[in-house]
Amino acid sequence: MSANDDPRRYQHLSALRLEDPDAVARAATTRRRHPGLKYGVQNFIVAADHPARGALSVGNDPVAMADRRDLLDRLQIALANPAVDGVLASPDIMDDLLLLGALEGKLVFGSMNRGGLAGLVNEIDDRFTGHTAAALEALGADGGKMLTRICLGDPDTASALEATARAVDSLAARKLIAMVEPFLSVWQNGKVRNDLSPDGVIKSIAIAQGLGSTSAYTWMKLPVVAEMERVMAATTLPTVLLGGDPEGTQDEVFASWQAALALPGVQGLTVGRTLLYPADGDVAGAVATAASLLKTPVLQSSAKVSE
Repeated sequence: MSANDDPRRYQHLSALRLEDPDAVARAATTRRRHPGLKYGVQNFIVAADHPARGALSVGNDPVAMADRRDLLDRLQIALANPAVDGVLASPDIMDDLLLLGALEGKLVFGSMNRGGLAGLVNEIDDRFTGHTAAALEALGADGGKMLTRICLGDPDTASALEATARAVDSLAARKLIAMVEPFLSVWQNGKVRNDLSPDGVIKSIAIAQGLGSTSAYTWMKLPVVAEMERVMAATTLPTVLLGGDPEGTQDEVFASWQAALALPGVQGLTVGRTLLYPADGDVAGAVATAASLLKTPVLQSSAKVSE
């Protein structure tokens, strides 16, 4: 994918981490912030927190996200598009992007709970092993994201919900956004499977949006499923759409996003693997196509949406 396959192209990051670890904090402090959120102007956030949960696969490639240099190449291509508003990342990737100066003027969301490793015997016991609210405040971040799987047949669900509620409160106390990604989940043949039926997603919303002592700073991060009109009627919270591991053709995926983005309350996209690892390898093209689906001041005044 990258025209530059020099294995040394990111060795300066290793040197900085070794000799000047405070460079991460300085980069965060001096970074130019995003100008701010506005209703009616949808946001485009690239997600890059999958590796920290041991989820390296994309499609049929079980180690697609394993090469950190390749992932950083792809992230920099995506973030270079001015229509991309920001990133959702685990601390390690966030620090790399800060050192690279790739987050100037961008929204920054940290990934908070990565302990529910993909395939772990107690995967539902999703411990908060990533960013804390205090760390996100120190970084000048805009918020934190938490995966919230609700498995009625798994007793670890109770502690996972309690941990999510505490994180929502901790973020709200700092006026930071809590981006909650809920799923109604079940154990099936030794694996956690998410219920992506409309009723399943609606039930997950009902539970997740009530977590914490305030929802003032809470967003939903939801999959695009059937009957999205009915799904979005379940919440008044700002909602971003996730991409997940891509299924179907790219055109089919983009068409489903476009229909969902037209619904009230949908604030934009928070998508990772679908755009960073498109089937044709054209990251810039996939990002540009996704960006064309968003409502922006330019698109709102145009006679038609580019395709």
